[in-house]
Amino acid sequence: MKKRVITVVGPTAAGKSDLGIALAKALGGEVVNADSMQLYRGMDIGTAKLPPDERQGVPHHLLDIWDVTEAANVADYQRLARAEIDRLHAAGRLPILVGGSGLYVRAAIDDLEFPGTDPAVRARLEAELDMRGPGALHARLAAVDPAAGRAILPSNGRRIVRALEVVEITGRPFTANLPDAGAGRSLYDTVQIGIAFPRPELDERITQRVDRMWAAGLVDEVRALEAAGLREGRTASRALGYQQVLGVLAGERTEDQARAETVRATKRFARRQDSWFRRDGRVRWLTARGTELADQALVLLEEAVTA
Repeated sequence: MKKRVITVVGPTAAGKSDLGIALAKALGGEVVNADSMQLYRGMDIGTAKLPPDERQGVPHHLLDIWDVTEAANVADYQRLARAEIDRLHAAGRLPILVGGSGLYVRAAIDDLEFPGTDPAVRARLEAELDMRGPGALHARLAAVDPAAGRAILPSNGRRIVRALEVVEITGRPFTANLPDAGAGRSLYDTVQIGIAFPRPELDERITQRVDRMWAAGLVDEVRALEAAGLREGRTASRALGYQQVLGVLAGERTEDQARAETVRATKRFARRQDSWFRRDGRVRWLTARGTELADQALVLLEEAVTA
């Protein structure tokens, strides 16, 4: 139990935050964020970040630590998450990782190493991305690493740049450095809990969540973040909802179009999340709802302890 870590994973809008709080209250735990976009300060409405008054007194860690101008770095997150896990263990508290960023979860709990970065190479590739667009860089990536070319969308400029950077600085294919989602060796006594939803039900929850974000003032939030440099943020500016609203503020689409595109993009993203976590046979999937979900999770954890 001294090295136990619980993860609560699954697609967006599945109810991970509520389950994480319920488990923390029942087990003397604290939540460690594993959502890459909730690491950013000010990105609250569009990431469904729980406000402090809804955290029920449960401490939450690794929220609001990066400016929106900073590029996400999974190696940095790995270092910070493991430090939090070790600190909580030393304090006799149970770390509960909550989030849907699959690679971030794996980085925190598994024996993984990530290639470093080269600022000069990254800057050159990003300048080329701005000048030539993602299509040209994707064609180059497909030539040097066909597997990465198939795995990364031609429109995803940020990931294309990272893949080309890794190829250049390591001399190996980008895909050779990626962890297999279906296998892993955890550094901790880890119990992974996934929340499962039938696709139609999850799609409806996503639509309702996006509607609530708009009603809560997502456009105003993005407008304020734009003034703080959101457009210059290579990662934050591409977050779901934020990218679409930036298009509204630039006069490229209407609010209705942005909302509809956010719903569509979020549904696609949820499918990718589900596929990633489903490949990891260590995840135990639960289908209950409401308070029954927490009860089901506690039974699962008790079984893991006795086993």
